[in-house]
Amino acid sequence: MDLALFDFDGTITTGDTYTPFLQYASTAAVKRRAWRRLLWPWLGYKLGLISAVAVRSRVTAHVLAGRKVSRIHALGARYARERLPHVLRPEAMARIAWHQGRGDRVVVVSASLDAYLVPWCRTQGLELICSELETDGSMLTGRYRGGDCAGPAKATRVLERFRLDDYGSVHAYGDTAEDRELLALAHHPVYRWRTARRRSASRVSAGSLLRD
Repeated sequence: MDLALFDFDGTITTGDTYTPFLQYASTAAVKRRAWRRLLWPWLGYKLGLISAVAVRSRVTAHVLAGRKVSRIHALGARYARERLPHVLRPEAMARIAWHQGRGDRVVVVSASLDAYLVPWCRTQGLELICSELETDGSMLTGRYRGGDCAGPAKATRVLERFRLDDYGSVHAYGDTAEDRELLALAHHPVYRWRTARRRSASRVSAGSLLRD
């Protein structure tokens, strides 16, 4: 059995699903306040002064803090059912089916949100590692439980869950610099649906990855 690790946005899909979901889940009041609270972080990101992770944390907090968990999960399930089918890459879905047909373990590893990735992965028979929304009773705090699952965190969480030597080969699929560490885990890395050059001749160990 092999292990197959798939980024979601831009790899399984044709583009970003995080921003459209937050727009989908925003109330009218949230949208009215967004330009005042998010303009400067957005400009800082565009100028390279603020990281994507930092911007995502602010946007997530602005849209979701204080919202009912049940409401956002219901919106996430509907978003997964009605919107996601229209942005899936045929080549990605074919590759997932190929891995499943071989009996491989297939895992989505994404910085996107559990609100819609959990129901989507469930319908596809896929395992999931992603950014998880923190709750306080029945309400969302607007923060992530365990942090944003992006960049080095993707590889760290994979290594926390899986012993890579238990698998014949590791395959990884990504499309941005945030997938670099994930791709470095693989015997067979694929970047933007092209075979990527391995960072080294052997797989990156858990110890060396955590020191990088």
